[in-house]
Amino acid sequence: MVGGVNSPVRAFNAVGGNPLIMEKGQAVKLFDTEGRSYTDYCLSWGALILGHAHPDVVKTVQNAVKKGVSYGTTTKPEIEIAQFIAKHVPSIDMVRFVNSGTEATMSAIRVARGFTKRNKIVKFDGCYHGHSDDLLAMAGSGVAFLATSSSKGIPKAHIQDTLSLPFNDIHTLTHTIERHHKDIACVILEPVPGNMGIINPNKDFLKTLRALTKKYNIVLIFDEVMSGFRTNLGCAQTDLGIIPDMTCLGKIIGGGFPVGAYGGRKDIMKHLSPLGNIYQAGTFSGSPIVMQAGLATLKNLTPQAYKNLNALSDDFVTKTNDLLKTAKASAHLANYKSMISIRFRTNPVSNYTDARNASSDKIYAKLFHHLLREGIYWPPADLESFFVSTRHTSKDLSHLSGQIAKFFLKLK
Repeated sequence: MVGGVNSPVRAFNAVGGNPLIMEKGQAVKLFDTEGRSYTDYCLSWGALILGHAHPDVVKTVQNAVKKGVSYGTTTKPEIEIAQFIAKHVPSIDMVRFVNSGTEATMSAIRVARGFTKRNKIVKFDGCYHGHSDDLLAMAGSGVAFLATSSSKGIPKAHIQDTLSLPFNDIHTLTHTIERHHKDIACVILEPVPGNMGIINPNKDFLKTLRALTKKYNIVLIFDEVMSGFRTNLGCAQTDLGIIPDMTCLGKIIGGGFPVGAYGGRKDIMKHLSPLGNIYQAGTFSGSPIVMQAGLATLKNLTPQAYKNLNALSDDFVTKTNDLLKTAKASAHLANYKSMISIRFRTNPVSNYTDARNASSDKIYAKLFHHLLREGIYWPPADLESFFVSTRHTSKDLSHLSGQIAKFFLKLK
């Protein structure tokens, strides 16, 4: 395998050392091939909101596998989870399942371009929407008129219509859309960014974005691959009171299996084949095993489950930040309920530039390995987020708080 991994961050390049080889997961624990156990806060990058090997998900999958693993036809589980998503997510009238978040965002943009008959897309610095060519770009300056690729192997032609702007910047947003609105097909963003650490959006920024996209008939796409079903069944859009035209989902809706989905207003989605002339297909899309694992997960996410998880997470962040203040550490935790990240400064972060300035590869690497020695597994990269599941306990989180505080006291 290239670099010994199948996704770059797993290689531990950002923190040093050798990547761990895991053997199994159970509840909140990961077990490596050397017999060591770790309390897991990576949780398959946020997908495992119920923790590892939840009994309902395991039983559902075991029963489903006995009937076969893939048919290449429509199945009842697809219909049931589609109905569940359309019932609970305000922006989704119709949905299409795919196999990853990257497929979902790539396909949603294709639909938006086909629907509007425009080419340009607007994204925001630090918001990650998968590795498709059009989206691996960020702004080269405060006001972006032509983006530059953040990966080799992407021709300029693929990103010449991608505008990447600073997150939470109302002035730049307004200026860019007013100038280019005749050519902009869509605006895509994580409503709560989690791929540059957690950043809570400015409500006025989102309101301005929604107003401008409505004014100019630009499709607004929320990438809720990470935030979808994380704090409630209506996703972040319900929390924020901002309803997009399309939404991309992933992670939690697969119950730990590879999955993605995109959906939106009926008048937009009906342009997708076989109803319309915008093409997208996939051999394994809507796999009956994945759909049943996802539905089993979603059915466990009751109002009480969310209430407990959100309260547990907020309490953990508050207590940890109090400990960091007592230790006079130049650091704090930022969170959107059970999505959490660490910042190496005391004041909040509002955009990607802030996030980079509030990061420290050296300190994070030391913290990561300190936690690892104490049996705690965090994401092996500074700007990634970590997560709390419904199966973590206050005791688990108290241990994590204590070890974070212990590290910063020693650091001083």
